Amino acid sequence: MTSKALENGRRSKRHIFHKAKVNRSHAGNAVVFTCILILGAFMALPFVYALGSAFKPLNELFLYPPRLLPQNPTLDNFIGLWTLMKSSWVPMSRYIFNTLLITAAGSAGQIILASMCAFPLAKHPFPGNKFIFRVIFLSLMFHASATAIPTYIIMAKLHMLDTYWALILPACASSFGLYLMKQFIEQINNAVLEAAEIDGANIWQTYIRIVMPMVKPAWLTLMVFSVQSLWNIGSSTYIYSEELKTFSYAVSQVVAGGVARTGTGMAISVIMMVVPITVYLITQSSVMQTMASSGVKE
Repeated sequence: MTSKALENGRRSKRHIFHKAKVNRSHAGNAVVFTCILILGAFMALPFVYALGSAFKPLNELFLYPPRLLPQNPTLDNFIGLWTLMKSSWVPMSRYIFNTLLITAAGSAGQIILASMCAFPLAKHPFPGNKFIFRVIFLSLMFHASATAIPTYIIMAKLHMLDTYWALILPACASSFGLYLMKQFIEQINNAVLEAAEIDGANIWQTYIRIVMPMVKPAWLTLMVFSVQSLWNIGSSTYIYSEELKTFSYAVSQVVAGGVARTGTGMAISVIMMVVPITVYLITQSSVMQTMASSGVKE
């Protein structure tokens, strides 16, 4: 396959994500910047409070009015969490491994399956494709709790209860991922795909070398949402063996210990926020590109 199709793909991508120059006065820029700064500070307030509370001694956690930052910072909350998890017969490293495995496998599976299903729905019309997409779109209207019982029955019929697959497979079959990928693949110029076909590329080469690079912002955004969802997932509904349960479930049992573990609970909150925030910071530019161009049509 020559570089002609790839060059056409780059041009189409620049056309899709082209940003119009905004003509605005300096006063208008100052007003917009001030509003964004105030809104950003307001949205960051819960995170700053949680981070500060994780380093507060127990007596400062119940002060009224509450203080944003600790007066006497301490690591006792994190040390207490380590001590509690160390006394468990299943080590904390096992819970973390389970969560990382489920998060990585579920996110990768969701991206691959969603993009592979969205490609033919968007660019290879077949009888009934519009009906199928309407059914997929309709499924977005149902909350996960509404499908919990059918999911449990399906996992039981497949003999996958009390295994990692009970959490990985439902994550791979996310309707939101398929919907997001289809909307972006539809924006790819058909001429790019036709040029790749003329150059001798088969459908798999077109999918891997043309489609996926061009919709990179979309699947990176999907990865952020998937990681955030799976990292915080519990496992008591589908997994019963303690050595297979997730870190989120394990720390929830620690927090249930009462008021004396409030500080430990704040430390847990910070730990649970680290991975989703890290993934978002790594993919921030692509996520912003997705949000800015989600309504752009060719």
